Amino acid sequence: MDDHLLGWLKTLDEERLTRVLANRPDAIAPPWPRRLDTLAQRLGNGFAVMGVMRGLPLPALEVAQAALALGDRIGLEELAGFMGAPEAELARWVDLLFDHALAWPDDEGRIRLADGVGHWWTAPCGLGEPLAHYLNSWTVSADALRALARTLGLPQGSKQQTVTGITELLSDPGRLGALLERSPEGTERLLEEFAWDGPIRDVDGGRFVLPGSPEKWAGDHGLLFRPSWNTAEMPREVALALRGPGYHPPFTPCAPEPVTVPVDPEAVDHLMTLTAPHMVERCAAMLENTAKAPLPLLKAGGIGVREVRRLARETGCDEEETRLLLEISAVARLLAWDEPAGGLVPTEKFDRWRLDDAATRLRTLLSAWWRMERSSLRRISGKYGTVLGDDPAGPSVAHVRRAVLGVLARLPASTACADLAGLVESAHWHAPLLDRSLLAECAPAALDEARMLGLIAYDTITDLGRALAALDAAGDENDDAVPSVENDPALVECSARALAGVRRNALFGADLTAVVTGPPSSELAELLDRTAERESRGTASVWRFTPASVRRAMDAGYTAEELLADLTEVGTIPQPLDYLVRDVARRHGEVTVTTVACIVQASDPVLLAEIAGHRRLSRLGLRLLAPTVLVSAVPADKTLAALRENGYAPVPVEDGGEITVRRARSDEPRGGRLILLPGGRVAELEQPSSLVFEPPPDPREHARRLLATEGESSRRGGRTWAVIGRMASRLPTAQQSLLGFVVDRGVRAAITLTDGVTATISHGELRGGALDAWCEEAGDYLEFPLADIVEVRGAYT
Repeated sequence: MDDHLLGWLKTLDEERLTRVLANRPDAIAPPWPRRLDTLAQRLGNGFAVMGVMRGLPLPALEVAQAALALGDRIGLEELAGFMGAPEAELARWVDLLFDHALAWPDDEGRIRLADGVGHWWTAPCGLGEPLAHYLNSWTVSADALRALARTLGLPQGSKQQTVTGITELLSDPGRLGALLERSPEGTERLLEEFAWDGPIRDVDGGRFVLPGSPEKWAGDHGLLFRPSWNTAEMPREVALALRGPGYHPPFTPCAPEPVTVPVDPEAVDHLMTLTAPHMVERCAAMLENTAKAPLPLLKAGGIGVREVRRLARETGCDEEETRLLLEISAVARLLAWDEPAGGLVPTEKFDRWRLDDAATRLRTLLSAWWRMERSSLRRISGKYGTVLGDDPAGPSVAHVRRAVLGVLARLPASTACADLAGLVESAHWHAPLLDRSLLAECAPAALDEARMLGLIAYDTITDLGRALAALDAAGDENDDAVPSVENDPALVECSARALAGVRRNALFGADLTAVVTGPPSSELAELLDRTAERESRGTASVWRFTPASVRRAMDAGYTAEELLADLTEVGTIPQPLDYLVRDVARRHGEVTVTTVACIVQASDPVLLAEIAGHRRLSRLGLRLLAPTVLVSAVPADKTLAALRENGYAPVPVEDGGEITVRRARSDEPRGGRLILLPGGRVAELEQPSSLVFEPPPDPREHARRLLATEGESSRRGGRTWAVIGRMASRLPTAQQSLLGFVVDRGVRAAITLTDGVTATISHGELRGGALDAWCEEAGDYLEFPLADIVEVRGAYT
């Protein structure tokens, strides 16, 4: 924990602390911190800091990098002079860093940066370590320091005076220029390379010991230092002096604006209401197909192109739609690997999903796409990647998707983006830590995916896309669900409106067609897909009833009356369709096919009649087909064993009619290689867990509680140990101390109560004779009477 950060947090008023907490939801995630020291520890966490920096625009990171280049503590005036920008312009971005607790002012008003900020840049602005870092290093002896001072013509003094004098000389562009006038030929070119393309470069170590060489002269005068034989570094002050007083690091306060064109908002809304229901309907059809024919995986992981194309053909989807929906379904846990089926099949969550209303189903798909860490339509060397294959870019793909959609959401209303390159540049300005080449590669795919989902229409963002882009929460691909996304009020309203225009009725014609003038509801499309052949889709969808399609419906369990009843609910049935259904039903079942496990034959009909009537063999499900033929519902090996157990002497017969004698052999392991999912993982069907969504507390309310708690703790002093020592009398002294750390420092510990109940607690507070602490098992703060705690032990993760 940074004590300077804690000190700054203590000076904040409620308004400023509320802004910090609103910008840093990671700091108030469960268990919510209830003291400022715990809050400071979370805000200063290096991984959390790097995560927050991904969401900052380019100017904020340029300011942070420049501040790092100047040192740990700098003033705003000094920073403005270095960057060549007005103080008022810089103050806006410095305040943004303050509001995210990535920087804060100290007591003198100078800027301090969080430790984690420096992890992004090993050489901010291309500058190395300060001169003092090298001169105070153990590798530079006192004799070497004095020799450097003599070479530079500086008077002898204490070590600190010598270091200061060397730093002042080499930081002055004028004095450094005068020094370089006496350098060997080639020295200035060498130093320019380090100043602009350094600060660390590979060198020929032998030239640093060659008299008269530029390398040796630069090393002897403190312009270059060698941490190893073939590596040299240039100090920060030397590089800045060589760059000259006119150098300023880049500063881009204004975002590039992509070229836009006007667009009709009514046309955008109309296309959204057509696209969104279509994807929900096609996803349901695709998953229904995988229930009948599980999707096998490649040995290296992922789904092969043949299977993708087969699934697209059988479900009436485009190949791109199929690729996208497979990826989304896997992330949404609607599709998973099932070992007995030998492929990907719908999960139990799919059974619940298809019973939800259409808007809820759409939000489930959008939430999965929003956190998906692969791009199903991204082309690498002109080819699509493997569906559900491993993508090395991983989370960066999801960040690209959010950055691109965020730029479109910031465009003026009723305008469409007409400039892909400008869109990429604007996205990079808003998310500068994303790899620019990856951004340019994934942006077209992200736009195509968004168009298919109804988030973009005519190259402008729809209301549905705007509601999704406004969400701060995104979740992780490994999350089963993200309730904060799926239950967002704005997204709920937009998804309901996007699906409000679906058609739940069809027009049945005498030519045995069914026409839906608009996007069909999932229920209507599912009914018609089961009973008819789809001939066209689009603004109007057409299905045609045939004897084969009606027979397919009856094979699935429909009777004529049930099928006609379901069709009557969605439209008026013409007489030709009624005749077709009843005619197919009359002929349906004229021929039956029965599956049997094996056949039992004998030349003696009396013996077979005896076997068929044997009470102990009833479990075999024996049926007499002919006087000398029985069929069994149990496989041949088990039927043989049962007959032998009951005194008969059967022998197995091969399919060709020959009697065979099988010798017993040891079981061999199953052959074949392990089938892997992306990243070498195997997905399995799991029992669904109930998801409880508890949003973090309101930032303002939490800020008010934090400030009040801080005031109470400052007045309370050392009350913790006195209360625990008096009330937790069942505990030995060492365990009382551990319990005190739960209160004062928020550490984790496992406790046991008198009734044997155990709990893992942290972030405790004393309330009378009880300990109010976060209970990991309950997922909430609970009170535990101190007198009932009989054991405390450390809990380590």
